[in-house]
Amino acid sequence: MRWLMLYARSRQAPASLAAVLISAVAVWALSRDGSAAPGGTQLPAVVLTAGAMALSIGLGGQDVDLDRGAAIRWAPRRAAHVLLDGAIVGAVLLTVQAVGRDLATTAFVVRDCAGLAGLAALGAAVAGGRHAWAFPFTWFAFAFLAPASATSVPVKVATWMLLPTGTPAATWTALCLTVVGTGLYALAGPEALTLAGRGRSR
Repeated sequence: MRWLMLYARSRQAPASLAAVLISAVAVWALSRDGSAAPGGTQLPAVVLTAGAMALSIGLGGQDVDLDRGAAIRWAPRRAAHVLLDGAIVGAVLLTVQAVGRDLATTAFVVRDCAGLAGLAALGAAVAGGRHAWAFPFTWFAFAFLAPASATSVPVKVATWMLLPTGTPAATWTALCLTVVGTGLYALAGPEALTLAGRGRSR
């Protein structure tokens, strides 16, 4: 338990959880006053993306070299960290729905949480925890601005987090992001590609 508490503090878990809860409370308020459009996917996707962005900061430690030098098995811990982040974001939204109004189905929440957690992990592996938030944010911004009338597979892949459940392209995109992002982060660690590039430049 002492190791777990130290790990959570080094990953700024309290501040990240506070940000997730604040966004959830905002959604709860919107759902109560009727500002949220029933059946829409934009608002729940915003909340899930904001949660993934907040928790992605903890995917990188204070000192990357110190983490890599620690004599512990990082891979299972990193994978568990990514999956736990996704579970927390989804649980918060589902809890808010229980006391407010239904905004999204459980299947939608599970799919988007898994895909966004993997996307954040991919960002951490490429750019580190401090900049991992940019990956889910950029993808969501592109999906939000993409033409809603387009029905081609590339557009569905680009807008996967806004599509209803049961859309094969959205499901497979989320699954690929989960597997690739979590796997790369678990095996290589934060800033893996950046550090590899630095090593080659030397």
